[in-house]
Amino acid sequence: MTWSILPDTVTAVPASDTPELVAAPTAEALAALPADLTAEVFPIDPDLADTAALTEAYGLAPEHSANCVLVAGTRAGDERIAACLVLAHTRADVNKRVRKLLDVRKASFLPMDRAVEESGMEYGGIGPIGLPEGYRLLVDSRVIAADEVIIGSGIRGSKIILPGSELARLPGAEVIEDLALEV
Repeated sequence: MTWSILPDTVTAVPASDTPELVAAPTAEALAALPADLTAEVFPIDPDLADTAALTEAYGLAPEHSANCVLVAGTRAGDERIAACLVLAHTRADVNKRVRKLLDVRKASFLPMDRAVEESGMEYGGIGPIGLPEGYRLLVDSRVIAADEVIIGSGIRGSKIILPGSELARLPGAEVIEDLALEV
């Protein structure tokens, strides 16, 4: 597939055909997705995994990248975790919207070491494909509306690109209006 947001110097290949370019949980989840779901992967310098570095190096607008943040809260001793997928020019509304969706008194970002350990993904590469069972997947509606979006592959050395609408097809995905606030 030809991606209009990627420079000509970047070649994306089907993510399901290149498990070595994604984290193990991501590869396993990709293999279980419908065959017609369009997701491709392209290698990057691991030092460019952070959104600001990636968008600058590839000449991308922040609207072309989606960040996946893990948020947790408890209610009556029951921990509730959600992965929130929002465009890079926005930030997840953790204190109001996410907290209410999780039905918890207080929500906060999952500590980095725990996020890495539980997801099986590298910090700076965590994405929505292949997250642990029991995590809710909250996707801001603006991500779904994006023609093309870049997400984490589970490792710092690559990114996945796909039509935003495909993210609504991920198992358990919940499309949420106003999940994020403009930055």
